[in-house]
Amino acid sequence: MNDRAKDKLADLLEILGLEEIDTDVYRGRNESDRMHRLFGGQVAAQALMAAGRTVTQGRAHSLHGYFLRPGDPSHPVLYTVDRIRDGRSFTTRYVVASQRGQAIFNMAVSFHVDESGYEHQFPMPEAPDPEAVPTWSEMVAKRLEKLPPEIRAWVGGPRAVDLRHVQAPSFLGGEPFEGPSLVWFRVPRAIEDTPLVHQSLLTYASDFSLLDNMVRPYGRIGRLGPLMTASLDHALWFHRPFRVDEWLLYVQESPSAAGARGFARGMIYTRDGRLVASVAQEGLMRPASRLEDRSV
Repeated sequence: MNDRAKDKLADLLEILGLEEIDTDVYRGRNESDRMHRLFGGQVAAQALMAAGRTVTQGRAHSLHGYFLRPGDPSHPVLYTVDRIRDGRSFTTRYVVASQRGQAIFNMAVSFHVDESGYEHQFPMPEAPDPEAVPTWSEMVAKRLEKLPPEIRAWVGGPRAVDLRHVQAPSFLGGEPFEGPSLVWFRVPRAIEDTPLVHQSLLTYASDFSLLDNMVRPYGRIGRLGPLMTASLDHALWFHRPFRVDEWLLYVQESPSAAGARGFARGMIYTRDGRLVASVAQEGLMRPASRLEDRSV
């Protein structure tokens, strides 16, 4: 991974750092290369960081968030944390992210002290080694001339997370295919051992390509024409400890689409096959015939 990507990681870690401006109120700045709306993974990751800053014991084990309005990249985001409950084993927080006095995202987060107990998991599916999968820049370079002009300027730029798609996503011209999509990811260098930082970075990365699984059976221009898409919610469960500076395999699928909404889910494994997190998301899939109604 080159130095520009490492610089992007440094920027992302700084963005996740947040500024405390009052008791349980934090201000987050935004990624500089987002032109029209905030990336949902950034807002969810910052909300988790804000919640975690108010917790003295345990790790996050689940989060459930709703995207309420598009975020504006030109304005900072305020995160207000409500300390719902501090128990002996579980701690609950509620976070509201707002801009210009309006809520754009809310999230409930639960933290749990480490305990031992029964264990089982789904096995990791077969996947090529990440070193055998094209890098993001290699995949983009191969398909650049086929991409719409408006996305060529930014799609191949450096990224804070090293993403390696086993199957090309539809927004890079990938064709429909059967079965789950597989994506290896990690950050490009070793980072601190703080679990909250690793969990926040995984939350950020978990929002990259779930929506693409919903539209994959139809393509970006399906039988009803172009699709307007937007994330509606995001849920994540942390099962086991992990490091996001080591390779993780993201296994994604979309079991259903109906009522102008698609549903996708994913499982995240370590390279040695431990299931460390599960993800679920519903997204708006409004076809061309209804694009006159832009409201969500």
